Amino acid sequence: MKAVYALYDEPRDVQRVFHGLLAAGLPEGRITIISSDPIEEYEFSHRDQATWMYWIAAGGAAIGLLTATWLTRMTELAWPLPTGNMPMVSWWPNLIVMFEMTMLGAILATVVTLLITARIPRRTPALYDAEVSDGKILVGVENPQDNLVAKIEGALASGGAIDINRV
Repeated sequence: MKAVYALYDEPRDVQRVFHGLLAAGLPEGRITIISSDPIEEYEFSHRDQATWMYWIAAGGAAIGLLTATWLTRMTELAWPLPTGNMPMVSWWPNLIVMFEMTMLGAILATVVTLLITARIPRRTPALYDAEVSDGKILVGVENPQDNLVAKIEGALASGGAIDINRV
């Protein structure tokens, strides 16, 4: 069996099921909750809140800035052009390239972080039901242990699920 899940109409039912699954001995990371609408006023929606994306984007920007500074300076020093007693490295025109490379580094770092944290592309399909698009809320457990299946189904039924699906 790959997964056990049920569909719910109300977020308060999902909160009850979430607590039931935790009481059954499942860690939060094993419980999958999918909704078409954000549900931020309930406890179960705050479990995946922390992210390092801001710091990774800032690191990408810093790498882009350092790369652009090195690239523009080394290019001007590698091919010296007579500038009439002016400095060989001209920082004002270089700021344009430095800004663009800083933004490129931040954007690329953000996109790569998003793809990795969202697990795109996935090798295996995620737990999903088409009724989630119609406003239902899916609660399930992927790859449950055989000795916990009865407890999981009991917790899913405690929220008022009519149909518990096994995939």
